[in-house]
Amino acid sequence: MNVWRSLTLLARSIRLNLVVYKVYERYLWNQIKDKPIPEHIGFILDGNRRWATMLDMPSWRGHRAGVDKVDALVDWCLEADVKSITLYAFSTENFTRSAAEVQGLMRIFDEKLKAIAGDERIHKNRVHVRVIGRLHLLPESTQREARAAEERTRGYNQHYLNIALAYGGRAEIVDAAKEIAREAKAGTLDVESIDEKTIAEHLYTAHLPKQEPDLIIRTSGEERTSGFLLWQGAYSELCFSDVFWPEFRKIDLWRAIRTYQRRSRRHGS
Repeated sequence: MNVWRSLTLLARSIRLNLVVYKVYERYLWNQIKDKPIPEHIGFILDGNRRWATMLDMPSWRGHRAGVDKVDALVDWCLEADVKSITLYAFSTENFTRSAAEVQGLMRIFDEKLKAIAGDERIHKNRVHVRVIGRLHLLPESTQREARAAEERTRGYNQHYLNIALAYGGRAEIVDAAKEIAREAKAGTLDVESIDEKTIAEHLYTAHLPKQEPDLIIRTSGEERTSGFLLWQGAYSELCFSDVFWPEFRKIDLWRAIRTYQRRSRRHGS
């Protein structure tokens, strides 16, 4: 009887916590819904391995949970009518991890990209999917799934989902500089005409209606951008969340947007 009573009390406590959570979520939504919502949000998805370690699980379980969390994030951003999101999922430096971990991650990315390509929400909301980074460094299977997702959503322009794989901010600028140099050498670009707009047009994010993120959110408590959108993020508002990425909740997103709305954005003026 004592066991059943304990379980009953636990169930009631869980239900109460869920009710309190939903009330707080609605409270936050009412605070942000009538104010400017960021048009473009960048996310640094950090803390998968530490979350797994905390729960005494293998690292791949953390990566799996982190990739699965993207589904919820897409829903929340669609709900808030965020136009573009860019997810920093795998950096060029991440290739230095063990071969087993990298291979496992690529298999998870393959599965997720394939799922995204066939996701009804993506097509219903006309989400343009793009994988950005040095894609030639990825396994052929990952490149193939990335191309398939991009091709199936190529004509969409209502929302944009950018997934940064094999990405580095410095690498992006180097690649842009090389392409500009090639065009100048070929005579199709006048060197004297090169300006900031020229560079922006050669970045991985050139397809976006707004390349510059209004807000960049990093999870796990780390307070640095780690080369994420170095050029585009020059004037982005930064928000650092102390939760690991697999634990990120809708209220964490709503609070980050509220923080963004409360800041005065003068851009040097």
